[in-house]
Amino acid sequence: MDDISVLVNKIIVPSLVDTLYMILFSTLLSAILGFVLAIVLVVTDDKGIKPNKVVYSILSTVINILRSFPFIILAVAIIPFTRMVVGTSIGEKAAIVPLTIAAAPFIARLIESSLNEVNPSLIEAAKSFGASNSQIVFKVMLKEAIPSIISDLTLAIISILGLTAMAGAVGAGGLGAVGLTYGYQSFNDTIMYTTVILLIIVVQIVQFIGNIAYKKLK
Repeated sequence: MDDISVLVNKIIVPSLVDTLYMILFSTLLSAILGFVLAIVLVVTDDKGIKPNKVVYSILSTVINILRSFPFIILAVAIIPFTRMVVGTSIGEKAAIVPLTIAAAPFIARLIESSLNEVNPSLIEAAKSFGASNSQIVFKVMLKEAIPSIISDLTLAIISILGLTAMAGAVGAGGLGAVGLTYGYQSFNDTIMYTTVILLIIVVQIVQFIGNIAYKKLK
């Protein structure tokens, strides 16, 4: 019983806190960056309110390139940049950098898709009333797309949780590192399956909250 208590208090709980820390800040930063990228993509698209083929093509290409990188390779490839930003390449703070870079393009595409689903007649009606481009984006498109964006962010958070588990393989800490180091590599099934169960629980909680928010805003 004492061994289980030590296991929970010294290993499992701190790793869960570290995972939640990475999820929180990675989601916040990648959502902000992804939202900005999505707005630019939607506005500069051929069917956007201010088409710009050059800007759209360059940004779309960069996003596609970043999305094509497997996360572990990306995390290793940008180690010099990570060190420059946070001063280290190991730990939870360092993991936030590659997590943000990996998740932002994914979120950008999700939000872009949600904004593009807004009924074009609403946009035309706003234009006929003399609405500015910023008003069309923030007061028409964004307002109509909020429920869908909530679903997008729920999916993004769950994806980021999966990335934090992989980040454990490159020194990020959290449940992923515990599962790999204390569970898989040390052949400790108790730790291994405990981390799996905790990850499942976190996913279920995130999805439950996301579903409630979607239904309230729909």
